[in-house]
Amino acid sequence: MSTEMPYTDPHAKAETASLGELLGDVTRDMSTLMRQEVELAKVEIKDSATRAGKGAGMLAGAGVAGHFVLLFLSIALWQALGALMGLGWSAVIVAVIWGIVAAVLASVGRKELKSVKGLPQTGETLQEIPPTLKPNS
Repeated sequence: MSTEMPYTDPHAKAETASLGELLGDVTRDMSTLMRQEVELAKVEIKDSATRAGKGAGMLAGAGVAGHFVLLFLSIALWQALGALMGLGWSAVIVAVIWGIVAAVLASVGRKELKSVKGLPQTGETLQEIPPTLKPNS
């Protein structure tokens, strides 16, 4: 029994092809691989965008429904307080409550937006690429 590797077509090509031909094959294969990766990324992005769009639509619908819930609960509170103290003052109280809620949400949202840093890791990595490609710099 022989321990030698079987002689295959790639082995024969490696022994008979010139270095230029082999480098050309590698370059072509790398180009093909990159095109395939780009196509895969496009398909994945399209699928993710479709799913994100559907999810965003559902969340928008939930937001509208939630708005109506809050509207009708506010009207119920206004009517209940109106039975105790008059509709005018109860409307003012409900409006003040919603003003406080709006102010708190705006403050928290503004604070969150100020904490957004963008893509710091990606930016840092992209800045490292050009020096990496320079020979012995």
